[in-house]
Amino acid sequence: MEIKETPIKDVYEIYPRIFKDGRGYFLETYREDLFKKAGLNTHWVQDNQSYSVAGIIRGLHFQGGEHSQVKLVRVVSGKVLDVCVDLRKDSSTFGKYHAVVLDGEKQNMLYVPKGFAHGFAVWEDAVFSYKCSALYHKESEGGIIWNDMELNIDWGVADPILSEKDKSWPNLETFRTESGKGL
Repeated sequence: MEIKETPIKDVYEIYPRIFKDGRGYFLETYREDLFKKAGLNTHWVQDNQSYSVAGIIRGLHFQGGEHSQVKLVRVVSGKVLDVCVDLRKDSSTFGKYHAVVLDGEKQNMLYVPKGFAHGFAVWEDAVFSYKCSALYHKESEGGIIWNDMELNIDWGVADPILSEKDKSWPNLETFRTESGKGL
């Protein structure tokens, strides 16, 4: 398993070793010892999985306060553009984002620390799986509008399908003002 730093502190791209033969393949999606060796000491409490058709954008979501979550995200099948936005108050990369294509063939993953909004655009019908370090807590949920002009994320989807909730999140500037500059 290869754990790579990204330009944003505490965000990591993870590439597992895939063992293929005539029967199929095998890979490890998580190994506590390797994560700890890389300084990623996370206690996971919940696993989630979703299915989405091509053209959907989900996000950008976060949970704040004591319910803030670390996420380890991957695509079981299909392909998505996965995005995390730094919302940490004292971070030198506040308001910056990191995007990576998660691909069911590569089985690559993204480690998203607390203090980030997270979302993804579905490029190919996809089964999306993720571990969380805290349970879902509706009252702590928040988000940033997917098409925020300041972030200017190229999602790679021409006419996205969105939930009503994802159409109504505030922009980054409103979040910055209302939250006292971040999470």
